[in-house]
Amino acid sequence: MTTMTAEPSRARAVLSNEDFKLLQEAVLFYLKAHEDDPISSKYSNLYHRLGSAGRR
Repeated sequence: MTTMTAEPSRARAVLSNEDFKLLQEAVLFYLKAHEDDPISSKYSNLYHRLGSAGRR
């Protein structure tokens, strides 16, 4: 008896490069409005990660 195994389908990108750019702009807007917020460093890191992800 032969068992057929289907190969998994290729993963599709959930976000486009344009989506990364839009998200990066929104995070930058938030950063400028909340500069003194202690959590802003996490948003700053997210901003930079979005920039590098958008260039891939």
